[in-house]
Amino acid sequence: MEPSALVPVIDDVWRWSVWNEPRKLWFNGHLLRIGDAAILVDPVAVTEDVAEAIDEAGARCGRWLCVITNADHSRAAEQMRERFGAQIWIARGDAERAELAALAPDDTIDDGDVICGVKIVRIPDVKTPGEIALYWVARRALVVGDAAIGRPSGALSMLAPEKFRDPAAARASVAKLAALGVDIVLVGDGDDLLTGGGAALAAIGGGG
Repeated sequence: MEPSALVPVIDDVWRWSVWNEPRKLWFNGHLLRIGDAAILVDPVAVTEDVAEAIDEAGARCGRWLCVITNADHSRAAEQMRERFGAQIWIARGDAERAELAALAPDDTIDDGDVICGVKIVRIPDVKTPGEIALYWVARRALVVGDAAIGRPSGALSMLAPEKFRDPAAARASVAKLAALGVDIVLVGDGDDLLTGGGAALAAIGGGG
């Protein structure tokens, strides 16, 4: 299945997706436009039509970044570098994993770093040791990779327990993200959650 069209999510945020048949789930890439920066998060493949729409959305941006949240989400990062000239920034704790090292990243990022007004938050005990999320503080919007998925629609859940060394610790780490004051959760897999994100994250700590 070809990538979906680029669709607006909230002001200055867009999403495009590729259907994953084995998991019956959309895999998403997101574009955040912040000032003169365009940030592509965990991008999936694009057709030329989608690429042109991304180019148009980021037309006023002088800086293009591609941020990869974990070692399993390298996805179409190299395509973003070739098509948009995006610098590839990866999760520092996963930098030695072959999937990310092969990208020859331009930089690494980790907990507490701030890029273009977006705070980097490391999430311990989840699928890969260095997994990060991006928190756009001004918009109360959190972008996650594999820490949580948008399924069922309107709620959040986690990957199968066997994906985690300690599922209870993983749930607790994700639930703590609610303390950031999150409202919107943009997910790498599934449906974005546009309201009530904090409550949905906290519910995961109860086994959701």
